[in-house]
Amino acid sequence: MSALPNNIRSTTPGAFVPAVGAEPSPGYRLRCVRGRGGFAEVWEAESPIGPPVALKFMPTSNTATTARELRSVKSFQGMEHPYIVKTYDVWSIPGYLVINMELAEATLLDLMQVYRDELGQDVEPATLCLYLWQVADALDFLNARQHVRDGRRVGFQHGDVKPNNILLFGDVAKLTDHGLATPTHAASTPCARQGTREYAAPEVFLGAVTDWSDQFSLAVTYYALRTGTFPFAPPVKAASRSSLRPLANLGGVTDAEQPALRRALAPVPQERFPSCLEFMAALLRALKLRVELPDGEGGRMKVTREAAISAGSGARRLPTPALSVSSAVRKPPFGSGA
Repeated sequence: MSALPNNIRSTTPGAFVPAVGAEPSPGYRLRCVRGRGGFAEVWEAESPIGPPVALKFMPTSNTATTARELRSVKSFQGMEHPYIVKTYDVWSIPGYLVINMELAEATLLDLMQVYRDELGQDVEPATLCLYLWQVADALDFLNARQHVRDGRRVGFQHGDVKPNNILLFGDVAKLTDHGLATPTHAASTPCARQGTREYAAPEVFLGAVTDWSDQFSLAVTYYALRTGTFPFAPPVKAASRSSLRPLANLGGVTDAEQPALRRALAPVPQERFPSCLEFMAALLRALKLRVELPDGEGGRMKVTREAAISAGSGARRLPTPALSVSSAVRKPPFGSGA
């Protein structure tokens, strides 16, 4: 591949094939595949310096995709946020770019499947709100124009918010897979039509992302996890730039949930909530739920059916809750989504 940025090292001379027991770098021994996507494969691996990690292998044959991933890694590697998956290192081996990340227990998609297969029920709203509140906090952090790229202050629209890009670490949810993240300088930014069509905001099909595009995808994510269906039929693959999504059909959720979801799914971006956290706060109020923060004495964040919360500035900074695994999740650990 072309010359790598100076913080990307090259290792392992000769051809490399990911396989159980293989070492893409000294001390990193592959254990098992944890996920496969259209552009990458994720393995769980032993680490020479600590607990197991997730290694994401991106083929370098697609130079455009690799270049974009490298720029994204560079932008996100220095970010510190409790609800964004950490990237520890990046290196190059023949045929692959390898991204070393923290290893999760499951994805939100896995959790939904466990609830359905083992418990015979949908994920309850309180559990979804616990996790998606954290994701909303991460998205608002990314969306704010406080990050520096190429010497300019920018925000980032993640561009691919969906259940399998939300990883679970006990009671903590973290956003991952930033390969499609788009830097934004204004409320609307021209962008290639990209992402997962079922979750993408309507403006994405018109060739732009806005300050509210991730919020739309977050609302679709909530509905999909809550009901196992989408709020509208999937768009046609060959949709033209003039194609628009139909209005959302929210019949799968309660009347109380529908107003907040309908606003977050508004076809006109400016008619959505000002932020992702304000969307989640409205949903919590409608469900008569509230977020309880850790008490600092080994407590953890939880959602309870009590007085409604507000979306004021004091509620926007949430400490990292203590880790614990729900007894409902009895599956082997999963790695970061591909």
